[in-house]
Amino acid sequence: MINDINPVSIRTTQRHAEISWFDELCGGDTQYLGVMEGERRSNYEHCRDILLEAEKLGYKNILLPSQFNVGQDVLSFASAMAPQTTSINLLTAIRCGELYPPMLARSIATLDHILKGRLTINIINSDFPGKKEDADLRYQRCAETIQILKQAWEKDRIVHDGEIYKNIDLPSDPAKPYQQNGGPLLYFGGISEGARDVCAKYCDVFLMWPETEDLLHETMKDMSARAASYGRTLDFGLRVHVIVRETEAEAKAYSRLLMSKFDEKEGLRIKNRSQDSKSLGVLRQNELRESADQEGFIEPYLWADIGRARSGCGAAIVGDPEQVLQKINRYMDMGFRSFIFSGYPLIEESRLFAKYVLPYLPNISMPVVQQRIPDVTPVTPLTTGPINH
Repeated sequence: MINDINPVSIRTTQRHAEISWFDELCGGDTQYLGVMEGERRSNYEHCRDILLEAEKLGYKNILLPSQFNVGQDVLSFASAMAPQTTSINLLTAIRCGELYPPMLARSIATLDHILKGRLTINIINSDFPGKKEDADLRYQRCAETIQILKQAWEKDRIVHDGEIYKNIDLPSDPAKPYQQNGGPLLYFGGISEGARDVCAKYCDVFLMWPETEDLLHETMKDMSARAASYGRTLDFGLRVHVIVRETEAEAKAYSRLLMSKFDEKEGLRIKNRSQDSKSLGVLRQNELRESADQEGFIEPYLWADIGRARSGCGAAIVGDPEQVLQKINRYMDMGFRSFIFSGYPLIEESRLFAKYVLPYLPNISMPVVQQRIPDVTPVTPLTTGPINH
């Protein structure tokens, strides 16, 4: 773990945190890792309840993920929820290539108007379910999709003739978003060379999964340099689970409870049902877990056993309120400005985090480049003494 943190170059220099929660559109919400529960299945009512509870508790954004199994359709779900919400942003995952880009631009713009500008986009660059494609083709498709979206949002016409999408010449009037400043912010994750380059060139927030602070910092420095080569800066986001209790012992006890019904074979089956279980990012999460101590921690307060039962983000911040807040403050010192938290089960853990940690964070929505960022007084890590609730 690094001791002296030198912040990287970021687009949002003021020290704040966009605190987001996670909605389970793909299935997997559970009390015990590796055990699927019918009452928490990915249906509209359960996903709606997670989102509305997150808004009530004060989270600024919520990730609506896309997966390889069927689950809930992201755009349909976001459209249904938009009129039911008033303050929370919807971080809507879009898999490049699923929709023809001009039509995707139209769909996003329509949703952005329904939300009155509370839309953010998580660009997904991956294979389609059941199909394996050349990585260069996927990166090219992703880049062209973003180029077309930006033209639709910023220009009078979409004029594009690329390797993937050819001979497009259309008026962009129906695709103008509510946000007349370049459209919704684009969040992007991926650690391969092609993915990093696409994000550095086109996107606003680079999302990362939990790793040791040293590895995170190295990736942040690399991405800052790549963005600078295109005359740009990036913000950084962290997608991570969290377990917070009144005491460290209680938090660790709950982590053991989560794993108390875990069966290695069944956990592997559930994990491998996701087509990205062999992606570079997931494999890197697996490698980190090999360096964990006997309790599953890869560094103080970062517990990696969650990755044994699920693909994707595979670690959690675990501790009492002071310890969890201290860890988040270190991440902010490094330059992280967006956090997407989750816990098992989602609704119950969102309440605990909102009770113990959320009030002590400088929590505002991610600003767009053209807007002035409100000044926020830095939060000093609480390392001694109790937090009064």
